[in-house]
Amino acid sequence: MPCLAARRGLPWFFLALAATIPVLAQQPPGAFHWVDFHSSADQNIVVWVTRSLAVEKWTAIREIGVEYDAALVVTTNRSSSQSAPATDTFSVWSVSLTSHIVAPLLTGAHLRWFDWERFADGAPPELPVLYDNCADCAPSTYFTSFHYDLRTHTWTTRWMTGGHGVPVWNAKPPSGMNWTQVYAVMTAGAAHVEMCTWNHFDYGKTKPAEDYLYTYDQDPFSGLGRSVELTGKDADAMKSRLCRGQDAIQDLERGQDSPLCEPYVHAQYQRQPVITPPANNQGRSVPPGHVPIGPR
Repeated sequence: MPCLAARRGLPWFFLALAATIPVLAQQPPGAFHWVDFHSSADQNIVVWVTRSLAVEKWTAIREIGVEYDAALVVTTNRSSSQSAPATDTFSVWSVSLTSHIVAPLLTGAHLRWFDWERFADGAPPELPVLYDNCADCAPSTYFTSFHYDLRTHTWTTRWMTGGHGVPVWNAKPPSGMNWTQVYAVMTAGAAHVEMCTWNHFDYGKTKPAEDYLYTYDQDPFSGLGRSVELTGKDADAMKSRLCRGQDAIQDLERGQDSPLCEPYVHAQYQRQPVITPPANNQGRSVPPGHVPIGPR
């Protein structure tokens, strides 16, 4: 019977174990593929995209990703023939493959691609990226993701404000305060991830410090990008998760080595009182004032 009971408990053990395993990178949608510029099978797409972008400003077409009837296109622009490649800027476009309609999505520098991820349980996977706002400067770094929109038949981005995605890092904070930044894309729910940010503003003796914590994911009902500000206990729990980085996606995290995270990374657990009886306890102790019961 004990053996049978243990076997019955195994499914619950594996379910609990699965809940602690980080979400692995998702596979691209079956309809998606990156264009091979040297393949004859993709030459019609290359020609179509090149003609569609003929009136736009760019030096070279770097990438073309196709899903259904729209292409995700990355172009680079070099300011002059003498400029170094490291100073190139990029632009990302959605190009219709049924018409020559072109929609600009993003412009910046140092575009970094990451594996496909889901931002809501059951949602299609998306392509997350980090990028900077300038090439030859102290840049600000932003995060967004690209996905094909079935309703509009175009590629689009998430969490855009003022032409940029989620601000995750600023290399040149304003004077008069100490600005600490921590961010990470972390697993959340059963099978999706979320971008989490923590901005801590320390004004010294001028006024109390301020903390702003946000999560960015996809609303499961509308399908739109969603941002939520965390406060109270939710904010405290997120600070610990961000600093420990146990659920973070590799290379999509930064700031965990800051002094702000030291109390969470090196937290010491308080010693719990020992409540087990001593080894020589024979159960013969007599409480004070106890009167033995028995024959006189």
